[in-house]
Amino acid sequence: MTEQLSGVGRRPVPDQVLAPSLALLLKQGETQIRLRLQPLLTEVGLSLEHWQIMSVLHHSPGLRMTLLAEASAVPAATLTRHVDRLVELGLVVRRVDPVDKRRVAAALSPRGQELAVRVSGAETAIEARLTDGLGAERFEALKHDLTLLGHLLV
Repeated sequence: MTEQLSGVGRRPVPDQVLAPSLALLLKQGETQIRLRLQPLLTEVGLSLEHWQIMSVLHHSPGLRMTLLAEASAVPAATLTRHVDRLVELGLVVRRVDPVDKRRVAAALSPRGQELAVRVSGAETAIEARLTDGLGAERFEALKHDLTLLGHLLV
């Protein structure tokens, strides 16, 4: 039995339990990130989906809801409910889009900005661990390839 993934900060995984499916590998990676972020998110009453929305708004404030749903990978059918919760918590504000009065744009409130900086710090720690395990060049290549993934499948 060959064991893989040793030497990158994880216990070895026997070959027969490695997932051959790209979808499953991506989900397993997401689960590991979720496990590291969730304690901080739970402390402030948020889910990972809430953070996905806040992260997008942190980097791209003032997005319309349709673009926010796409960019945050949160289904449009549940986005409004998630944004409602973030508004209730005082983390997000909604405004009428100045260009098209029929549309609503969302942005982080000052409190939301503060929390986004804090959670981004936790993400930075995760990225540092990945960089340590993969090396800076491989980690940057991984981020680049993951960015391309969505564009290549459209």
